[in-house]
Amino acid sequence: MTGYNISNWTKADDAMVEDAIRRGATRRDLLKMLAVGGVATLAGGTILGRATAALAATPVMGGAIKVAGYTSSTADTLDPAKAANQTDYCRCSAFYNRLTYLGEGGKLHMELAETVESADAQVWTIKLRKGVTFHDGKTLTASDVVYSLQRHLDPAVGSKANAIAKQMTGIRAVDSETIEITLVSANADLPILLALHQFMIIADGTTDFSKANGTGAFVCEVFEPGVKSIAVRNPNYWKSTGPYLDSFEFFAIPDDTARVNAVLSGDVQLAGSISPRSVRLLENQGTAGIFASTSGNYTNLNMRLDMDPGSKADFVTGMKYLLDRELIQKSILRGMAEIGNDQPISSASFYHNADLKPKAYDPEKAKYHFEKAGLLGQSVPIVASDAASSSVDMATVIQQAGAEIGMKFDIDRVPSDGYWSNYWIKAPIHFGNINPRPTPDTLFSLFYASDAAWNESGFKSEKFDKMLIEARGLLDQEKRKEIYGEMQVMISEDAGTAIPVYISDVAAHSPKLHGLKPNPLGALMGYAFAEYVWMDS
Repeated sequence: MTGYNISNWTKADDAMVEDAIRRGATRRDLLKMLAVGGVATLAGGTILGRATAALAATPVMGGAIKVAGYTSSTADTLDPAKAANQTDYCRCSAFYNRLTYLGEGGKLHMELAETVESADAQVWTIKLRKGVTFHDGKTLTASDVVYSLQRHLDPAVGSKANAIAKQMTGIRAVDSETIEITLVSANADLPILLALHQFMIIADGTTDFSKANGTGAFVCEVFEPGVKSIAVRNPNYWKSTGPYLDSFEFFAIPDDTARVNAVLSGDVQLAGSISPRSVRLLENQGTAGIFASTSGNYTNLNMRLDMDPGSKADFVTGMKYLLDRELIQKSILRGMAEIGNDQPISSASFYHNADLKPKAYDPEKAKYHFEKAGLLGQSVPIVASDAASSSVDMATVIQQAGAEIGMKFDIDRVPSDGYWSNYWIKAPIHFGNINPRPTPDTLFSLFYASDAAWNESGFKSEKFDKMLIEARGLLDQEKRKEIYGEMQVMISEDAGTAIPVYISDVAAHSPKLHGLKPNPLGALMGYAFAEYVWMDS
C-alpha cells in the first residue's frame, strides 16, 4: 500500500481491512495498519467507514442472541391459530412458514406456496413448493395446508382468525401439491390474508403444541410458557439463504426501563416495544442502536357499548372530546406517533380517509356530553396496564383532563401478566394495543364486524357488515377506497373505540445486530426478525 492513492486501492485491500475488522481489530489498530502502508488518517477513516458499512450489509453466519419482548404469560402458545400477541408471533414466525409472506413496503412474496391464483377472486388455486419438509422429516403436502386452514373453522380450536377464515366455505386438496379454496364471496385480498400469523402451516393431524413441528427456519428446543423459548437453526431449511443465527432465546421483560438496560448492558441483543420515553436515554448512551418504523400500531381506549357507562352514547362521545391527542403525541410518545382519528386505518394505508378529522381536544364539549349522560361528578374506573403500551400514561392524561371539568376517573392499574385474558375486551373501560394488519378488511373483520372475536367495544352494525362484504370482493380500488372511507367514519363516530394516535414501533438492539427492516405486519420485521438478522462475528 506504499504511495497510496484512491486509484491504487483494490478489492483485495478492502478484503484485508474487512478481515481485520472481523478478527476484532480496533479502529486505532486499523488506522495504524493503514498508516504503515502510507494511508493518511483522513483517507483511512473513509476506508474504514466503507469497510464497516460493507460488513454490516453482508450477512454473517453464526452467533446466538437473546431477545426480550414486553409481555408473557402462561397463556403463551405455539399454536399459530391461537397466536394473539408479539410473544406468540415472534415464536411462531421462527418455527413455521406461511403460504405467502409480506415483505418490506407491503410487497407480497410466495413462501410455501409457489402460486396463488384466481380468475374471479372467489375460487383460488394454490400450488405448493416442492421439497419442503417439517422438522420431524415429514414432507409438506396439500393435506397439511387443508388441515391447517380448516382448523380455523372449528369453534373448539378457538382460532383468533375465525372471523376471517369463515370466508372459506370450501378447502380441498386437488392433489398432493394443489389446494383449492372457495370463498363465500369474492375477496381480492386472499393472497395477503394468507400471510397473517394465524395462517401458518402445521402438519396434518397436529394437536400437541408443547413443541413446534413446523417447516420454519428454526427448530424449537425449549418452550416454557410464561418463561422462555430457545430456538436453534433448522439444518434442513428449504430456503437457499438464511437463517444466519445459530440460535436465539426469547423471553419477556415487562418493565420498559429494565428492557432498555438489558440492551445497554449487553444482556440482550434485541428488545422490542421500547417506550418513546427511553429513546433519549438510548441516544445519550450511544451504545445501542434504535430501529423505529410506523406501520399502524396503536393503543386504543375501549368503552364497551353493552356495559355501563359505555352504553350511554354521550359518554363515549365525551371521552373522544376529552382526549388531548397532541399532548399524547408530543409528551407521552415524544413525537414518535401521528395523530389518529378514532379508526384503525393509518395514513400508511392507501385506504386511509384523510378527510376524516380527529375530534379536537375540547373539555367543555366533553363536559356537555358527560352531563347529558348523567355521569358528571360520578367516579368512573379505567383499567390500564403496561401490557397495553403507554396506556397508563394515556389514562393519567384523561384523569387530569377530567378533573378540570368535574369528571372523576379512577385508574385501575393491573399487572401485565394476565391482562389480555382477564381484562381486555371484558372490562367496561380498558385499553387495547393492536398490532398492524395488512388490509382494512383484516382490521374490520377482526375488530369491528358484529361477529368479530376481538370486537373490543361490542360495536354492531348490519350496514357496516354488508359494506365489509361488498368492499371485500371489489377489484375497482377507487370504489373500494370510497366504501372503506365511509366505514372509517362509522367507526370513528359510532364505535366505542378511541384511537388518539398511531404509534411508531421502536426496538433497541446491539450495534452488532444487523438486518432489521420495516414490515407492514408490525414491529421486529413483522415479528419474523429471527430468520433475517445477523450478528457481527
